[in-house]
Amino acid sequence: MSFFTLMALAVALGTDALSLSVGIGLTGISRRRILQISATVLLFHIFMPLTGWLVGEFTGSLIGRAAAVIGSLLLVGLGVKMIWAAWRNGGETEPSLVRFNFWGLLLLGASVSMDALSAGFTLGTRQVNLLLAAGVIGLVAGAMTAGGLVFGRFLGSRVGERAQLLGGLILVGIGIKLFF
Repeated sequence: MSFFTLMALAVALGTDALSLSVGIGLTGISRRRILQISATVLLFHIFMPLTGWLVGEFTGSLIGRAAAVIGSLLLVGLGVKMIWAAWRNGGETEPSLVRFNFWGLLLLGASVSMDALSAGFTLGTRQVNLLLAAGVIGLVAGAMTAGGLVFGRFLGSRVGERAQLLGGLILVGIGIKLFF
């Protein structure tokens, strides 16, 4: 696999994390939380291709679908909560709505890295250095997540009172997309 092909795969696998992170960033997020979320996504995007390669397609699809459903429901719920708070409070931003504890970070990482699980199975059938591929996929996804969070935070500070509503709508949309 050429480096260009590997980078294209890595970018494609990081797009869910990018779009989700913009929505989260809109609510106002600390630098510390940006690092935590980005590192979680990075690690999951390294771990999932390796797991897919080791476990195989059948088991991966069973685990992947369950985690994707749970993750999508979490995103829809968080988005609805943000929309409700924006409507109820006249659009005042409440960054506390997006607090991720350890389990929340794990679920977030799993929900945006399910495609990487399938990619790992496919990569295992090709002549490719799987550790290098998983590392590149993880680094690209982590960087895309950090970029999305920073961009969302910047945009949220410019959009002002509508940031929470916009972020909620984005999260609901992504949650619905991930569900199907």
